[in-house]
Amino acid sequence: QVQLVESGGGLVQAGGSLRLSCRASGRTFSSYYMSWFRQAPGKEREFVAAISWSGASTYYADSVKGRFTISRDNAKNTVYLQMNSLKPEDTAVYYCAAVYYSGSYYIPSSPYDSWGQGTQVTVSS
Repeated sequence: QVQLVESGGGLVQAGGSLRLSCRASGRTFSSYYMSWFRQAPGKEREFVAAISWSGASTYYADSVKGRFTISRDNAKNTVYLQMNSLKPEDTAVYYCAAVYYSGSYYIPSSPYDSWGQGTQVTVSS
């Protein structure tokens, strides 16, 4: 399994941007399908975005499509989430997750092998 550490969260005004990073330990990062999830206070965790091991396939929740971009750099063992045009409803703790999977699509509700500790994103109106 890989260990995941997120960074890049913070406080931003509505309309602003943030870039989250998730660095993984281990030498098999390129074999992992990576996703971002978020959890707002009092709400269930929800899927945000995902990227296949090669980066060729990406998927987004409808609520962030067109505003967020997921990418990865396998040489740096890192996955990113570029968040633009942020809205107050994007406020949440953001988690990255990894699963050892070589396919192009992984059902978001399926189990993941590793989770990060989370990074807080707060968007003020």
